[in-house]
Amino acid sequence: MRREEEQKVRLALVGANGMLAGAVRSLAPENYDLVLLDLPDFDLTDKDRVLSVMNQVRPDVIVNCAAYTNVDGCETNEETALLVNGRGPGHLAEAAKEFGATLVHVSTDYVFDGTKNSPYTEEDAPNPQSAYGRSKLLGEQAILQSGLEKFFIIRTSWLYGPGGKNFVETIVRLAKDRDELRIVDDQVGSPTLTDDLARAIFGLLELDASPAFAKASAGRPLTPHGIYHFADEGECSWYEFAEAIVAHLLRAGTPLQMKRILPIATHEYPLPAVRPVYSVFSKEKYRRATGATVPHWRESLEVYFRTRN
Repeated sequence: MRREEEQKVRLALVGANGMLAGAVRSLAPENYDLVLLDLPDFDLTDKDRVLSVMNQVRPDVIVNCAAYTNVDGCETNEETALLVNGRGPGHLAEAAKEFGATLVHVSTDYVFDGTKNSPYTEEDAPNPQSAYGRSKLLGEQAILQSGLEKFFIIRTSWLYGPGGKNFVETIVRLAKDRDELRIVDDQVGSPTLTDDLARAIFGLLELDASPAFAKASAGRPLTPHGIYHFADEGECSWYEFAEAIVAHLLRAGTPLQMKRILPIATHEYPLPAVRPVYSVFSKEKYRRATGATVPHWRESLEVYFRTRN
């Protein structure tokens, strides 16, 4: 085997056909060798299958982008949500522990109740209010209780990007088809571009090889592993996010049927699942660990439209 092949980091990408995984695939550094895993051949709820495949792959890193993300669907299919979002990550943690891999698991702002009025930190106590949030918290707990030491649980919010259903594409479609848009204006969060999250994932993975974390502290090695919050900088309501999307379409000369966009309250657009009223994240822990800057959501939205097909 050639020397450069020996230095490759083998990364098992679970949920490889999803929106976030697409960004991970396109932005993976050259020293990563990706093994793509997804349904129907790979079902993370099948523990025996997970262990068998990982035994064959022998990854250095497992990145879990698989999830049951239909938030309202989770309310009527909570058992499925608990299997995919809850038990599945535990199976991956067991495999990572057995084969010496680092696990990266993507979680969500829905693990919080949204009643805080300042950015959520990693130390804030989760209190999910929906089936989706409960299932995602169960996945976090499965990893934390597995005994795995090398893991990154990355909570994110309001994710959008190429190759998947997301709020940006929904607004683009509706603005072309409807005279009026009515958008919730009393839920506040931070839109996050998949490319930005993918870069954050690789930035955290680089810490595994950082000499700074090899130093001893009180007889124990320092570790970068644990829970991190990452979302794009800044905050807005869904209405403000929609306004920014429509403004871009108008600047680009896109033909729209939409004549007006109106702010509404959550109770005027009832949905099965409870959404966090406020889910802005503090990114201070991520910035301290990586030294990286976090792009503002408005800048990333412009990037998305410049590169959108």
